[in-house]
Amino acid sequence: MAATNTAQPGVAQSNATGMPYGTPGYRGYVLFTLTLVYTLNFIDRILIQILSEPIINEFSLTDFQFGLLSGFGFALLYTIAGIPIARLAERANRVRIIAVSIVIWSVMTALCGIAGSFLALLAFRVGVGIGEAGLTPPANSLIADYFPPRSRARAIAIFAMGITLGSVLAAAFGAPIAEAFTWREAFIILGVPGVLIGVLVWFSIKEPPRGYSDPPGTPRLEPTGFAATLKGLLSNKSYWLNIAGAATSAFTGYGLVAFQTSFFVRNFELDLSQAATQLVIPLGIAASFGAFAGGYLTEKLSGRFATAVAWLPGIGLIASVPFYWFGFSAQTPMAALVLLIPAGILHYLYLGAQYTICQGVVDARSRATSIAIMLFAANLIGYGLGPLAVGYLSDLYANAFIAASSFADDLTLTQCKGDAAALAQQIGAVQAAVCKQASAEGIKQALRLTACLFALGGVFYLWTSKTLHKDMVAKMN
Repeated sequence: MAATNTAQPGVAQSNATGMPYGTPGYRGYVLFTLTLVYTLNFIDRILIQILSEPIINEFSLTDFQFGLLSGFGFALLYTIAGIPIARLAERANRVRIIAVSIVIWSVMTALCGIAGSFLALLAFRVGVGIGEAGLTPPANSLIADYFPPRSRARAIAIFAMGITLGSVLAAAFGAPIAEAFTWREAFIILGVPGVLIGVLVWFSIKEPPRGYSDPPGTPRLEPTGFAATLKGLLSNKSYWLNIAGAATSAFTGYGLVAFQTSFFVRNFELDLSQAATQLVIPLGIAASFGAFAGGYLTEKLSGRFATAVAWLPGIGLIASVPFYWFGFSAQTPMAALVLLIPAGILHYLYLGAQYTICQGVVDARSRATSIAIMLFAANLIGYGLGPLAVGYLSDLYANAFIAASSFADDLTLTQCKGDAAALAQQIGAVQAAVCKQASAEGIKQALRLTACLFALGGVFYLWTSKTLHKDMVAKMN
């Protein structure tokens, strides 16, 4: 006897099986490859921040200008391109979109190495942003179709580790290459391999049926226009609270990361390679552990606490604030490291949660778009404005330090920019020492104050936990 179709108008019959897609070995390969791609994504994104000091010195930039270069210049086109690419990913082959995007951002990263001016480097950074906009929404959508809800938090957390692993590898390779050659060779050497990885993705990853791993009976709407998708999201309180938490955390986190290397170099008299290997790499490993721990703990706790995916990162973000405050106040590199490691672990508990919540409260045909909207807010506010805000505060405090010095009438922040040895010859050793102190004090104060905003991000995630169970389409437990 034929089954009667009782689906409502506008609702498609679902491919949902509640089963993972593909063999365990192949799923592992796909997750590993996507995590590798996300790692490459963040190597190319974060590299400019690892190389902050030589770039600032070569182009005589203020910290605000570097914030524009490292943050807003990248984020503007990244966010604008992200939503139309995500809409395309709702209908087209997601694997192909990812592969092409990898090639674009890798070529643009390599071109950063030949930039002859601040404006040329800014233009190539915009190109990197356009390319990278094509990864995260379709990749998250793919993961949701390979892994059922009970396994998604951990799978997405592993994928999200690409953010922190990318930071580690950018420091591990970028700084030594820059020390051996110049910062330009670092961009070229780390950019070119991405072209080969793009080809690998194109030919080795399969496109799964949409919604395949959702529980049987999960409703799935036919593809709709962007306006209709957005209208459907407007009443979803958990979705927007998650975006508020993600954007606040991204604003704070990206602001700190943009000037983290500069903080270590300026305050502890380390060279670029020392700062990267002794401090940035251990902190990146701690952050990776935090990202993985967030997914692992969420998976373990969700059986008993359906909203653990929201309250766990909320607690972590709030608890990270005192560690960051005292870490950026430390007088020695080791003291800073001891405090900033737990700060990073607690802070990065939220990383996978932002994606898990985003796609958990929508149907299978809206996942890429829902994540793209979240990334639009998180990256425009976070990556775009976070480094700018920290750079502005740093310049503000550095100017105040100079104004309080005995050289207030004849020394400006602009005069303080450049290589230390050259500065001593140009303006005198005593004035150069004042410049050095002002630069170190400015970045220290800016980072301490900015880190306090993690508490606000934590509050948003705790608030999300109050409404999440009602709004989840595919329940975590």
